Amino acid sequence: MDDLRSVLQKHGFSFKKQFGQNFLTDTNLLRAIVSDAGVDENTTVLEIGTGAGALTRALSEQAKRVVSFEIDRSLQPVLSETLSGCENTEVRFQDFAKCSLPALERELGKYRVVANLPYYVTTPIVMRFVEEGENCLSFTVMVQEEVARRFCAAEGTEDYGAVTAAIARRGECRITRKVPRTLFTPRPNVDSAVVHADFTAGGFAVQSEKAFRETVRAAFLSRRKTLENNLIAVFRLSREAAKGILAEAAVSEGARGETLSPTELGKLSDLLFEKGLVK
Repeated sequence: MDDLRSVLQKHGFSFKKQFGQNFLTDTNLLRAIVSDAGVDENTTVLEIGTGAGALTRALSEQAKRVVSFEIDRSLQPVLSETLSGCENTEVRFQDFAKCSLPALERELGKYRVVANLPYYVTTPIVMRFVEEGENCLSFTVMVQEEVARRFCAAEGTEDYGAVTAAIARRGECRITRKVPRTLFTPRPNVDSAVVHADFTAGGFAVQSEKAFRETVRAAFLSRRKTLENNLIAVFRLSREAAKGILAEAAVSEGARGETLSPTELGKLSDLLFEKGLVK
């Protein structure tokens, strides 16, 4: 793996912008990501975006099983070389976004997601595991630094948003390390960070996942408007009804949605559910 560029050149590989291909080449960083993810000999790993196989190989050295999805079939000869000897690893050349996650989970059992995600699909892929990943124990992903801050933001900050609340409902999320753009081939225009979300720690239950999603959507519908006005718009409430619900939820008058913590949004969603405003 020390001479990735020569392997790519040998097989006539050219980078494709439409797939957001930026490959990691630093061995120490790759091993650190595997460590951040908590991968050991009992772990089944799901990787999204095999790339040239550098992270895949590092995962293979520690995991029980690695299943990796790669959309670019032109990488097949490259991976045949870079993943030679990785008997516990399977590369599937298909678009992960088009696969059935429930069917995949039935096959994998409990698993951890580890990936160097293309920037253009980061949030949709992460949200699939947040909302649908019943067997997902954690995700550890390399993302754009700006996105990493949004994933882990505190309420009331500029970076705090709907995706922050959704991840927090499932578990604890933190940035484990920042990664300069110089460690990628080709070099991207921005720096990155590794985010680890542990779905076995933290998190909280809600009475209705749909009610929580709708409440979060309402809270961040318009950051310039009060939560009261957003509730009126989303749930078609009278002002009097909206004021009553917020008072019952112990939300200060005039509060904006982004000032509520994820757990406070959860309690509000339970109240809306109990009142039959979300089925």
